[in-house]
This record gives sequence, C-alpha cells and structure tokens, in this order.
Amino acid sequence: MKNNIVVKGYSSILNIKETQFAIKLVKDTFQRLLSEKLGLVRVSAPLFVKPETGLNDNLNGYEKAVSFSSLETNTNLEIVQSLAKWKRYALDKYDVDGLYTDMNAIRPFEELDNLHSLYVDQWDWEKRINKEDRNEEYLKETVRKIYSAFKETSKIITTEFKGLKHDLPEDIVFIDSNDLYKMYPNMTSKERENAYVKEHKAVFLMRIGGKLDNGFPHDGRAADYDDWSLNGDILIWYEPLNIAFEISSMGIRVDRESLLNQLKEKNEEYKISYPYHQAIINNQYPLSIGGGIGQSRICMFMLNKVHIGEVQCSYWSKEDIELFKKNNIHLL
Repeated sequence: MKNNIVVKGYSSILNIKETQFAIKLVKDTFQRLLSEKLGLVRVSAPLFVKPETGLNDNLNGYEKAVSFSSLETNTNLEIVQSLAKWKRYALDKYDVDGLYTDMNAIRPFEELDNLHSLYVDQWDWEKRINKEDRNEEYLKETVRKIYSAFKETSKIITTEFKGLKHDLPEDIVFIDSNDLYKMYPNMTSKERENAYVKEHKAVFLMRIGGKLDNGFPHDGRAADYDDWSLNGDILIWYEPLNIAFEISSMGIRVDRESLLNQLKEKNEEYKISYPYHQAIINNQYPLSIGGGIGQSRICMFMLNKVHIGEVQCSYWSKEDIELFKKNNIHLL
C-alpha cells in the first residue's frame, strides 16, 4: 500500500469487541439523526442493475463497474458504484418526499490507503425539492443540517465511550473551489483542501466538476447527477492522519439544462438516449437534492481510528497486514 500513512505510536482507544459495539452505535445514531433532520424514510436499494438503464453511476467517468452474467437469463449486470441516479428514480417509484438507504459497492480500481478500500459502504439519500429551491442557500442549509447530525452523533459517542475526542467547530465554513484555487494557486487540489480545512476544521467545498481558472476541475464528477454549480464535499480536519477527511459528496441534482450542458462538456452526449437521461430531459423525475455519506469514514472519525480496515471488513495484501500489525492496527 504505497499511499499508506503510518501513525507513529498509534494505539486504538477501543479494543476490537468495543469497536464492534461502537460501530453499531455510530451507525444507528447518525442515520436516525439524518432521517429526522432531512425528513427521510428508509428504503431498500439494488446491489446491481442493467447497464443499459443508465442508472449506474460512472463516478469520474473512467472507473469500470464490476459486472457479471445471470446464469439463467444470460443477462449482463453491473454492481452499483453508487446510487446517485437510482435514488431520483426511487423518489418517483416509491412516491416519497425523501429517502435514504444502505449502499454497498465493490470498487476494484481504488488505490488502497488509510481511507480507501475495495469495499464501499455509505448512506445514500435523496430528497424532493421545488424549482425555487435550486439555489445556493438551500444547499447550504441542507449541509448545516447534516453537519448538526454529525456533531450530535459525536456528543453521544464521546459520552458513551470515554477517551474518544473530536475537534469540531460550532459551524461549518463554505468556500467555492475556484476561490480556494486562487488562494493556493501553486498547490494541488488535495494540498489546497488540507491547507484550508486544517485552519477551519469543518468545510463545505462548493462547485466541483466544472473547470477552475487554471482550466482543470478541482476534482472529477459525473456529468449526470450533481449540478456542478450547486454541489460540493463535506470535509473535516482529522488530526490523527493530519488530513482533510471527506465524509460526504452531495448536491442539487441536474435539471434538463444543466444535464445537457454537462454532458456536452464531458463529451458524453451519447447518454442522452438512456432511459434515465430521457426522464430528466422530459421532466419525468422530480427535482431533487441528495448525496452519499461514508459509513466507514464516519466510524473512523468517531472512533479515532487511523485505518478504514479497523471499522470494516475488506481485502488487504499480506504485506499490508504485516505493516498494520507492526503499527498496532487491528483489522476486522
């Protein structure tokens, strides 16, 4: 694991048994608070979809989904990479105002490190909005609600498990990705995030996907779920790893105009014929806001862990496992 961060003198505050109890408390608490604050109901979601529906998420556009064929029907199916598109479809299908679900995925292309695993688990959520809600202030208010759920979860966890500590400010700070670039023009995207989030502790970095003044996007985004002018990432400073720690990517979803513009910018206009994209173009799906929130990421932060393998079961090489043992990292 070439990108692994080794934390000298690390020792987990919780043992493996305590960790399992704590993981359940974190997940139960946060999803309850998220549901209450955003008005969401829990629904069931697919593990795999037919690729021709256009419902699978192609993330940055180059990651290939894990696929397999049904033996009985010889149908090609793909493991979902996220549920960003499916959720909007589900709002209409289930006739609800807001929903959340557990999303599990396999991403074999991930570069493994302290935060990245072949196994992805997150809460995917989506909420109907009105046309007049497609604005920056509505986005910010939603972010504040999610951050308040995060802080309240922190308070409950640190009360239940003595020794756990979190450095969370009262309020989350908002900044545009291009403004961040102008502040640190000689840094990489990740270096800019680290510099700013270290100072402010909790940040929502806005407008990700479109080009900055340097001609490049801050980070890649699919063209067909978030509106790049109304999206962003929630970043928390994580002292044990000395990094800006992303816990959520979210945004107001594309409408007809932004979908067509973003597909054109990424040279993906061939997707216009897909059923999902046609539904947006013809205003058949509700306008919405939504996002994904990393379950293992939140557990890592709440339990003061330094590696994602301490809070989820995944695959690691023999060399990595030996390295972890030498540094007091006990895998699940």
